[in-house]
Amino acid sequence: MIPLSVLDLSPITEGGTASQSLANTLDLARHAERLGYKRYWLAEHHNMAGIASAATSVVIAHVAAGTRTIRVGAGGIMLPNHAPLVIAEQFGTLAALHPGRIDLGLGRAPGTDMLTARALRRNLEAGADSFPQDVVELMNYFAPAEPGQRLRAVPGEGQDVRVWILGSSLYGAQLAAILGLPYAFASHFAPAELENAIAVYRSRFQPSERLDKPHVMLGLNVFAAETDAEARLLFSSLQQAFVNLRTGHPGPLPPPVEGYDRELEPTARAMLAQALSCAIVGSPETVKRGLEAFIARTGADELMVTAQIFDHAARVRSFEILADVHSQLSKAA
Repeated sequence: MIPLSVLDLSPITEGGTASQSLANTLDLARHAERLGYKRYWLAEHHNMAGIASAATSVVIAHVAAGTRTIRVGAGGIMLPNHAPLVIAEQFGTLAALHPGRIDLGLGRAPGTDMLTARALRRNLEAGADSFPQDVVELMNYFAPAEPGQRLRAVPGEGQDVRVWILGSSLYGAQLAAILGLPYAFASHFAPAELENAIAVYRSRFQPSERLDKPHVMLGLNVFAAETDAEARLLFSSLQQAFVNLRTGHPGPLPPPVEGYDRELEPTARAMLAQALSCAIVGSPETVKRGLEAFIARTGADELMVTAQIFDHAARVRSFEILADVHSQLSKAA
């Protein structure tokens, strides 16, 4: 059975605070470690009232210090927002503090609106177009220093930081294949190119010192509860957040609403059906069937599971149910 990992946006709920959100993140990471999840990734987003992981490397340090064995990383760092040397130093420091546990997923989107992107970068000329060169530059900082090398990442050089390419289109698939890196596809919110991206990545993959064969990790929403009805209710928080975001009104994660999707206009319902098509929502048996079907359809090597659930206890319980289902499938396999 393929491994499961966790993607956390450290959601800030309506009426909640960033402090509560970050405390919940560490608590969920500890549960994920206990339950056997392989990785715990945090995502970089900016100027969003419902996401507390903007300073992603800082939150990774918080989670890694509070856990012992689970791999911790970024899903991802939006590299156009940063100088590669700065990220090499940050993640080199994390790897020095937590050897053998740090992942670095790299994306080329800004993770925000253009106004905020300008505030982050100051100079948009070195943006997404230089992403391939920036990735290579960043990876070179992790290599052992050459004699006489004038520019070095300290900490960074010689550190074991696992680099991934993230994407939601064919661009990232092609780059990951050319560089011989593992590839994580954002099917949990942008599934349109899922099958094509997997095919391109696997067919064009070139083995490298970092990876000898293609490795695909797919994002997947899983909302698990004791009953299908309860899971659908929990799922309504994410549905509301997506509609709010797509209509220009992002905010904290709202509480669940019974029958939310039945009241939606057809255009909003169609948008949710497309954007959140890679979602498994239901009881343990429903989750089991959905998980088997998704793996069989995609041939994924690993799944990165996310669950934007308003109530923290229900969120933890969702990951517990999924871990139990995964254990059952592993034993059957």
